[in-house]
Amino acid sequence: MRTMRSTKCPWAFLGVAGALVMLVAAVHVFMVPILPSSLDFFGAGHGIGQPRNVLPGVGVVDSRLSGQFPSDSYGAVTYRGAPWKAEIGRWLAGCDASLSVVNITEFIGTKRCEQDCNGQGVCNYERGECRCFHGYAGKRCEEVQKVECNLPTSQEWPVGRWIVSICPAQCDTTRAMCFCGPGTKYPDRPVAEACGFKTILPKKPDDPKLTDWKTPDPDVFTTNKSKPGWCNVNPEDAYSSKVKFKEGCDCKYDGLWGRFCETRVECSCINQCSGHGHCRGGFCQCDSGYFGIDCSMPSIYSVAYGLPSWLQPPMNLPDLKNISSSSIDVKVVAKKKRPLIYVYDLPAEFDSHLLEGRHYKFQCVNRIYDDKNRTIWTQQLYGAQIALYESILASPHRTLNGDEADYFYVPALDSCLITRSDDAPHLQMPRDLRLRSYHTLEYYRMAYDHIAQRYPYWNRTSGRDHIWFFSWDEGACYAPKEIWNSMMLVHWGNTNTKHKNSTTAYWADNWNYIPIDRRGNHPCFDPRKDLVLPAWKKPNPAAIWLKLWARKRNNRTTLFYFNGNLGPAYKDGRHEDTYSMGIRQKLAAEFGSTPDKQGKLGRQHTANVTVTYLRTEKYYEELASSIFCGVLPGDGWSGRMEDSMLQGCIPVIIQDGILLPYENMLNYNSFAVRIQEDDIPNLIRILRGITETQIEFMLRNVRQIWQRFFYRDSILLEAQRQKRLFSEEAPWSVEVSKLDKVDDVFATFIQRDKETDKLRLQEARGLESRESCVHGNMGTCTLSDVDEKHVKWTRS
Repeated sequence: MRTMRSTKCPWAFLGVAGALVMLVAAVHVFMVPILPSSLDFFGAGHGIGQPRNVLPGVGVVDSRLSGQFPSDSYGAVTYRGAPWKAEIGRWLAGCDASLSVVNITEFIGTKRCEQDCNGQGVCNYERGECRCFHGYAGKRCEEVQKVECNLPTSQEWPVGRWIVSICPAQCDTTRAMCFCGPGTKYPDRPVAEACGFKTILPKKPDDPKLTDWKTPDPDVFTTNKSKPGWCNVNPEDAYSSKVKFKEGCDCKYDGLWGRFCETRVECSCINQCSGHGHCRGGFCQCDSGYFGIDCSMPSIYSVAYGLPSWLQPPMNLPDLKNISSSSIDVKVVAKKKRPLIYVYDLPAEFDSHLLEGRHYKFQCVNRIYDDKNRTIWTQQLYGAQIALYESILASPHRTLNGDEADYFYVPALDSCLITRSDDAPHLQMPRDLRLRSYHTLEYYRMAYDHIAQRYPYWNRTSGRDHIWFFSWDEGACYAPKEIWNSMMLVHWGNTNTKHKNSTTAYWADNWNYIPIDRRGNHPCFDPRKDLVLPAWKKPNPAAIWLKLWARKRNNRTTLFYFNGNLGPAYKDGRHEDTYSMGIRQKLAAEFGSTPDKQGKLGRQHTANVTVTYLRTEKYYEELASSIFCGVLPGDGWSGRMEDSMLQGCIPVIIQDGILLPYENMLNYNSFAVRIQEDDIPNLIRILRGITETQIEFMLRNVRQIWQRFFYRDSILLEAQRQKRLFSEEAPWSVEVSKLDKVDDVFATFIQRDKETDKLRLQEARGLESRESCVHGNMGTCTLSDVDEKHVKWTRS
């Protein structure tokens, strides 16, 4: 049992005051004066879940905190440099336990797997189950699967209809990848997609080259130096122009580098296997005794060599010399920080297989590696899913003890699944509804089935303490109904108050047609429980060195700036009228500063307003030279909010009923402007009506909180790994390491659950109360009114 401590928070509650740290699940955007209305979500008075704690008078507490932490003229309360919605800010400031440390008993795995998974998988020593590499299956990974590259053949389609994995050469049927194969000089060289097929030359100079998917190209195997070959081309000869090679061939697969894939390099794995394993195409092959998706989980067979950093510093460490394979339970007491997060070690098909089988090295990851194994950060906006996952796994908030956990993270990787849907026969979309959105729903439902059937934690709260990340364009719009009680992390906060249907212009992601018996009738986003997180933005060392986020008002000469796709009226614009729900098109029609296809500017174009589709290498500089920057949707969310914040520009949000990152937590009035879609014609008049004092105030707040839109923690984890390999730091590592250690995305995610746990405490108002401590008389309740068992936090 945990002992009660006194804290500066006026509500006494167990040593878990520290669990008020995470703001991840649920503060309603429209707060009531005393507590967020999201209180009801957690079951107060509904008898759901186990009793948490009984609280003293709510009104008294709110009065104390209101007096101690008054809101400013914008309605915000400042905590750790950020302007929060008043009720949240008061709780965070008044009940600050972010530095609280608790002693937690961690259980070290002892269960061996049969035949050590035959060397074709990693043993989960917690459960005694094998996690097999791609192409292997069975209890002992003894089954070799045949994962085909090609769809069924026919006379018309001798290799089968086109699919990303299509292969006229040697198919590696453990991964559905195509290689030159035996009999060639370079059998391990990829023959990816168009490489192996005839090219159709353009009839007009400006027309693109096309691929004849019905006709394999035998020249890729040629040894004739006068023909454009591939599988027998010596790289040195090709670089010196001694031989021809097919330009349509390249090095798409991860782990290979060079024009001819001649150099083997590090692949992208979660946390790069934490220094306890080898990354094989995206799947961590762990050293003996370690397990988990990133090899960060120790067993009794590895603990003698030390504990991973996220489990340190340990207390009451057993005598490791006396540990034997006959030990049943090995316990380590470690100092941890609440909230504690248990991360499910899911079957590999939900994460590692999706990474290991990628046909494009840039898919769904935020980094790859060059020929010297130096980090190359990608511009993959969906990389946020990997970044957050890595931070959780390496964090002191992580626990191996599910009975101590406050939250449970389910790491299904939808960003990998969606980018890979239909890219190989074994990943074809469901036949009854060929939509990537439906494919994802079924995938998450299978993950739910797994944890609900194999673990005891889901049923304790009907999943209310579980966290799922939906990173794709429309977020959790297509979450299966079974998991909707949980907390959803998304980039798309569509509350469906205005835009009630699918907003994407891309048909495969449309969720309108998903049967209601599969999806249910939930909104895309519930601000009482869910959280919008920022998209991934790679570290830009020049922008950090120049401190673009800190540029002063007098150096910002453009009143309003937006650069992006403006729809069908402009060159290279998206042709669908439904793109961006028509919002970008309306903005351009009024304020377009670049001529459209008909040579017309916007009706109200003016000198210090930029609305353009023209790409520029000075994009970040132009943002940093602007006062206000447009935040408008694309196909679902876009990365414009992050671009604005990271360059110190005041965001101007034009998307009705759709929340931006942390908008149900932070007080957006303190650093951003919201414009209704119908008010687009009045945009410039509204912005010119904002006083210089208000502008300076908002710019100052943007400077204070910009790192909350930046995945610094995950980037620094990679910096530490690179420092162990190289004596000279890369520019991005140098500049990010110099940044002030203020709160970033991961810290804000943790703070979100600080507010969440307040709500979970409040749940006790209606659960198994004493007769003298009833719903209508909470002001008289004290902790002494409850049985000792009701003072336990969560499940401890």
